[in-house]
Amino acid sequence: MHSNEVVDVFKQTGALLEGHFLLSSGLHSAVYLQCAIALQAPAVAAKFGRAIADQFREHAIDTVASPAIGGLIIGYEVARQLEVRFIWTERENGLMTLRRGFTVREGERVLVVEDVITTGGSTRDTINALSAAGAKVVAAASIIDRSGGAADVGVPRFSLATLNVPSVSAGNCEACSRGETPVKPGSRAKPSTV
Repeated sequence: MHSNEVVDVFKQTGALLEGHFLLSSGLHSAVYLQCAIALQAPAVAAKFGRAIADQFREHAIDTVASPAIGGLIIGYEVARQLEVRFIWTERENGLMTLRRGFTVREGERVLVVEDVITTGGSTRDTINALSAAGAKVVAAASIIDRSGGAADVGVPRFSLATLNVPSVSAGNCEACSRGETPVKPGSRAKPSTV
């Protein structure tokens, strides 16, 4: 699957948004990728999941893990395609952790799958939680890497599409300097689409 095909799906489904956004990383951006919109179609989730899974079929993956909530749909689909189990991490008191009775065994080979990587923070936090529990995280993957390849998560990483979408602090945000209030996606009416 080519990068431009992935971006086309985001455009066609209205999942590529333009505006002034506050990202979960705390950074601001003029572009937001709303994966939930793209992944609401099971055929899209299956296509993206298969494309990611195809990159890891020879890696002897035991388990796919994702950070909640963004990575849940694509992580589950990658696990289904690889025919392995799927677990997730969640934040508890600000720390990413395994909950809901999920455990890993010592040396269990895990692939961490996320929907979009901006700074890699949620992926790194998930890797740290899994490693602390004894797993061996062999790689990470995402549908979109919006860091232009710059995000370092500490393990080899693959993305279906890599974009260079600037994300800046509030102090360096042109929209903020114009007095525009950022939108936290999902918190109010849908912004205009590209």
